[in-house]
Amino acid sequence: MAKSRAIHAYEDIIAKLIRQMKELKPMFQEKVAIGIVSMENWEWPQGVGLFALYSYYKETGKREIRDELIQWFDRRIAEGLPEKNVNTMCPMLTLSYLAEETGNPQYLELCQEWVTYVMEEMPRTVEGGLQHVVTRNLNQGQLWDDTLYMTVLFVARMGELLDNDIYTQESIRQFMIHLKYLTDVKTGLFFHGWTFIGHHHFAQALWARGNSWYTAGLVDYLEIASLPAGVSQFLISSLERQVHTLSLLQHESGLWHTLLDKPDSYLETSASSAFAYGILKAVRQGFLDPKYKAVGLKALEGVKQKIDADGIVHGVSYGTGLKGDLDYYRNIKQCPMPYGQSMALLLMVEACKIEA
Repeated sequence: MAKSRAIHAYEDIIAKLIRQMKELKPMFQEKVAIGIVSMENWEWPQGVGLFALYSYYKETGKREIRDELIQWFDRRIAEGLPEKNVNTMCPMLTLSYLAEETGNPQYLELCQEWVTYVMEEMPRTVEGGLQHVVTRNLNQGQLWDDTLYMTVLFVARMGELLDNDIYTQESIRQFMIHLKYLTDVKTGLFFHGWTFIGHHHFAQALWARGNSWYTAGLVDYLEIASLPAGVSQFLISSLERQVHTLSLLQHESGLWHTLLDKPDSYLETSASSAFAYGILKAVRQGFLDPKYKAVGLKALEGVKQKIDADGIVHGVSYGTGLKGDLDYYRNIKQCPMPYGQSMALLLMVEACKIEA
């Protein structure tokens, strides 16, 4: 009863967030290979949105959400799926859950096909890291923090679904190698990317959304995968150090700057939502000290101020590549995006749990 009352308190805003996510249209001419605004495309922003919708369905039991997800995948499969890469892998995480729930053999076959590609064909960097290959760009020798959320969560999920420890161990290896090369040892935050060609962190950007993929992704990864205690303890300690620094850099509004350590960069809502979601969930699950709950709640209030009466999340930066110039990050356009809507959705559902 307590949980249902808490969900009810956010029901109106959640319904609006979902409706607007489904109806988003580009506000300008997109230059990317596959559109990343409309939910009718298959790319990483849509994948993030799908997983948020599935998580909401699992929390509420609303079968209409599950049915809409099935319809979405059936339409995309009928159209033909895009080429496999790190970013287009993202929707497969949700499909793996639907494959298990529905018993649809086509879904399971696709999941097996795509995880096999990751394991056997996806380009690798030195030390076996997943090279951040995207549509029309190989990004030779590069590790990005985005990869953990977009692909590695799916690999871990397939390890559980198929009871295949090889996949679980691969997911562990990817977390380890990405943390090895992307962690800023001075702050505990993460650089956007690293290249083995030249051996540098490009602009040394402590980019907010890239960092938030770890904060939000790790709490879900710990639910998805059966990890050795030493591994989970290591990953949680990395989260704690990151969140400690985030608490020092949080703006008075509750949000964070798109370059976390650069107050002259704008405040960015999707990363702030993901930070708040990850922090509140980690506190609730006992991964973080309860003192950080105040940080998450402050961010929650800040995010709520960025959601208009129609449910559109504002202050969200468009898709962001890895560049060697900090001004590139400062100048990324802001517009409503599926991941802005979906990270706010995940946050609101987590807020319900906190209140319950």
